Amino acid sequence: MINRVVLTGRLTRVPELKTTQNGLSVASFTLAVNRQFTDVHGKRAADFISCVIWRKSAENFCKFTTKGSLVGIDGRIQTRSYDNKEGQRVYITEVVVDSFSLLEPKSESQVSNAGNDNNSYSSNNNADAAPDPFGGNGNSIEVSDDDLPF
Repeated sequence: MINRVVLTGRLTRVPELKTTQNGLSVASFTLAVNRQFTDVHGKRAADFISCVIWRKSAENFCKFTTKGSLVGIDGRIQTRSYDNKEGQRVYITEVVVDSFSLLEPKSESQVSNAGNDNNSYSSNNNADAAPDPFGGNGNSIEVSDDDLPF
């Protein structure tokens, strides 16, 4: 059996991070995915897909995304149910995310909104930092067989 989902879309809101009673991190979010076709008025509709992500991936996802972030996700569809307060059975279908990709760079506003978090990206150039050897200065990099670990 195959149950695989790959989606690219934008977050409709800031992901909601929670912790279970067992101490596991879980985040839920909705992904807006544009349809491939337009309607009779020439407008492109979107599907709004409920998603959930667990553990350290959930923490990282919440740390680096915000409303409107363009992300790619890979996961599986899962259906669950519960009885609500009125005693009615409620069914939920969602994508359980196994992995994700950030598909655009973090904007300046997201960097400034990140606060003083030491693990957030920074747009400030640190003069004391060593130059990036792969910074794209146009010079080719010489690699010999002695440089390879195998």
